[in-house]
Amino acid sequence: MGMTRVTCHMSISLDGFVAGPDQSVDDPIGVGGLKLHEWHFDPMHEADVPVRDSLLAPKGAYIMGRNMFGPVRGEWSDDWRGWWGDDPPYHAPVFVLTHHARDPIEMDGGTTFYFVTDGFDAALAQARAVAGDAEIDIAGGASAVRQAFAAGAIDELMLDIAPVLLGSGERLFDGVTDPGLEPVEAIHSPFATHVRYRVGGR
Repeated sequence: MGMTRVTCHMSISLDGFVAGPDQSVDDPIGVGGLKLHEWHFDPMHEADVPVRDSLLAPKGAYIMGRNMFGPVRGEWSDDWRGWWGDDPPYHAPVFVLTHHARDPIEMDGGTTFYFVTDGFDAALAQARAVAGDAEIDIAGGASAVRQAFAAGAIDELMLDIAPVLLGSGERLFDGVTDPGLEPVEAIHSPFATHVRYRVGGR
């Protein structure tokens, strides 16, 4: 492996969910899921600003699951181009895990979505090939992060722990073997507790 660091930055409820139930066009993060992200909406607490800046800092490549790219199931419809409009916030190649092939989609601002049908390891290899020395970020959702943990790929995990109970939805750690998380930083605000973990002594 090269020196490319693989990071993951997720907002999570106290009961372990990173998205609520019933994802739809109206509820991209599931019912109640937006409550997990209020820490980076204006007005922001000063403690949250550097965490948001870290979340938005340029990366070499991203990997995301199909559910994060959109609510479409089965074969793709050509008019779905993601949640983010013509200029998504990634500004780098994004590799989308899917069982359904699709041609790459070039967006404004340097984001291109590539659709990878042969699994997480293939997506990671493609991301490493384009990222150079820049970080690769596992953007979510829960299934993509679980696959990354299963592959032993994540070097650093940042959790934004919101003081919210969702009750159901997508759990981040279902079926994940304990990866040996070592807390290296904690930042507190009224909206979330941000904990940075090093994974497995990396």
